[in-house]
Amino acid sequence: HACARAGATVVLLGRKLPRLNRLYDSVAAAGPEPLLYPMDLEGAAPDDHATLAARIGDELGRLDGVLHCAADFHGLTPLLHTDPAAFARALHVNLTARAWLSQACLPLLTKAEDSALVFVVDDLSRVGKAFWGGYGLAQHAQHGLVGMLHAETARSGVRVSGLQPGPMRTGLRSRAYVEQGDTRAVDPARAAEACVTLLSPSGAAYRGRVWAPFAGVQAEAVAP
Repeated sequence: HACARAGATVVLLGRKLPRLNRLYDSVAAAGPEPLLYPMDLEGAAPDDHATLAARIGDELGRLDGVLHCAADFHGLTPLLHTDPAAFARALHVNLTARAWLSQACLPLLTKAEDSALVFVVDDLSRVGKAFWGGYGLAQHAQHGLVGMLHAETARSGVRVSGLQPGPMRTGLRSRAYVEQGDTRAVDPARAAEACVTLLSPSGAAYRGRVWAPFAGVQAEAVAP
């Protein structure tokens, strides 16, 4: 909604069409008419990502920004008792699918004079501890991916950055923390303006960095 209010034509990507349809109406009321694209990142192959990019190219001609915020996490589990398929799924959705989507969209991002590739990431000091499994491992790799892609695009108009929004009151977080005692979690809407900042030209100040705007910490550079 924040992106639409800022004037962006938003492409809504998600695996459940009914949810996308419900979101469509509110986003359309906030700004330009959005585009819907149902896709399950867990099952999508590289060719599916390429098809998505081709359709966006046909409709819009270019991309000014991509925001990666889809995530998969099913709870804290010791590695000894982790379902191997669940471990692989967490790695794929939280890392591989984001890399594939970035790869497919980079040609469209380069068609804009200034564009942004933004990864919403978690706090490594938290998810690097016991029981975070494939999700925690994928978060560490994503920080590395931000640095790597920044180095690869440093001489282009594509800005790569990360957003670490901190604890948010989401279904994903409730799988790790009891809601009644989770006093640090806040409404995820507070991160919306930070997303707009990184996607807009103002995000140039955070290029190649992971920004934690609500932690009282300066943006940290990520080495490739």
